[in-house]
Amino acid sequence: MKRRIYFTWIEYFWSFVVLSLLGALPAIFYGAQFREYIFPFGLYYALYWLIVAAGFTFLTNHQRRKAYEDPMMILGEATRKVASGDFSIYLKPIRSLSQANYINEMFKDFNKMVEALGSLETMKTDFIASVSHEIKTPLASIQGYARMLQKPQLSEEERLDYTHFLMQSSQNLSVLVTNILQLSKLENQGIISSHESYNVCEQLSECIISFVDMWEAKNINYEINIEDVATLYQDPAIVSIIWRNLLSNATKFTDAKGTISITQTSTDKGIVVRISDSGVGMSNETKQRLFEKFYQGDTSRFVQGNGLGMALVARCVELLNGTIDVDSELGVGTTFTVHIDTQR
Repeated sequence: MKRRIYFTWIEYFWSFVVLSLLGALPAIFYGAQFREYIFPFGLYYALYWLIVAAGFTFLTNHQRRKAYEDPMMILGEATRKVASGDFSIYLKPIRSLSQANYINEMFKDFNKMVEALGSLETMKTDFIASVSHEIKTPLASIQGYARMLQKPQLSEEERLDYTHFLMQSSQNLSVLVTNILQLSKLENQGIISSHESYNVCEQLSECIISFVDMWEAKNINYEINIEDVATLYQDPAIVSIIWRNLLSNATKFTDAKGTISITQTSTDKGIVVRISDSGVGMSNETKQRLFEKFYQGDTSRFVQGNGLGMALVARCVELLNGTIDVDSELGVGTTFTVHIDTQR
């Protein structure tokens, strides 16, 4: 690439010649002795000015190139590589720490930016790979049961079974897509704009009612202890995501004849909701990775899920400036405790 030169060598040279002449003007006009010798030795004075000007030109141009132009060229080339997708770029400091200047700081900030962009690119790649994998599972089931339904001479019982599994797989796919869209929206939403004052106890009760049929189908006992009225000034849609995903998680991991308990209390600052189950519980590793996207703990139990529910809960709690605690023991059960302030 051709180097861009803001001042040419000739321009530098003549600028110093002019400056040296301007500096000599007082002597030319007011120095009698200088006037006496200016004509016989004028050629030597001119040669001296030319040599000095050339020396200063070379020195200043060298310093300018070393201190500014070369680092900017390095930075420009590194920027073009990053723009083309190369996030392995690292710019070494041009000076020691004791002699660091603004160029070093620029290089340091550039390296931080490239590191952050590389992390985002890795996360995006992993996310796309995980989404693709999770979508393939219900799609394969749908295709498989659709082929089964095309078989001739199916009994009515077989047809109903295949239709049931087909509907279940399509519902799982629908839930996965919904969760992905919700999570994407929440991660790009820095500010919650739809605040309103509402009764969170009524909201929690409605969420619980939507799960009662599933609990009764699995013979799960449920204990509910919530207040009649507790007012929050928050985004109700985001708070609802927390309750629905925690209740769904408790339902999936609680066996028949188990127990699910929901309690809600008010505090000076907000509310506290505890959702407990007598399910399979979690190991320490699962608890540490619980809120990661697409992470599923005990896959040996073949529990339906896509590993996005808890990631959604964590993001919602974060947006509300709340907290969530997990207490779990393998074979005993799990308790989620959510603290949400009355106002964000």
